[in-house]
Amino acid sequence: MKAARSRKDHLVETALRLFYENGFHATGIDTILAESGVAKMTLYKHFKGKDDLILAALELRDRRWMEWFQAELERQAEGPRRRLLAVFDVLKGWFGREDFRGCMFINAASEYAGLDGAIADLAARHKRAVREVIRGLAREADLGSPDDLADQLALLVEGAIVMALMDGSPAWAATAKEAARSLIWAANAPDDRD
Repeated sequence: MKAARSRKDHLVETALRLFYENGFHATGIDTILAESGVAKMTLYKHFKGKDDLILAALELRDRRWMEWFQAELERQAEGPRRRLLAVFDVLKGWFGREDFRGCMFINAASEYAGLDGAIADLAARHKRAVREVIRGLAREADLGSPDDLADQLALLVEGAIVMALMDGSPAWAATAKEAARSLIWAANAPDDRD
């Protein structure tokens, strides 16, 4: 059982990497099988087809990304107000990585718009989870209209991700951070202004 589980995990890991590097539609099952060294029979033992493998890869990415994101926020700043701004420092680090290919969930939503409800739902769930982290920080910081502020900051996050991908520049995180600073200041957080 452990060996079968290990092959399944390896398959999902390989699929995750290839989907992120090349896109979902551009990555075929045969490519994933060749890269992973896993037999087609093993694939179909664990997954009904490519869409189920995509869902497994997205679930893995969601878990890992959210754990990383929250750990980085805690590492980079103390207190909820400072962590609201640190969101953009965390993004800048991510944008600067050599393997940055944008947000896998934005990519999935784009490639599967109107095609697969489960994939689109999972992408939307991930985005809600990111927004909830921001909302939690805004509430902890006791800022005015924390839900509205969280939505505004989440919009800046998503815009920065798309612009960083399109321009290939991590500088968009700093641009978004300055806009976030203004929003936070307007929500009664003057001690966060430098």
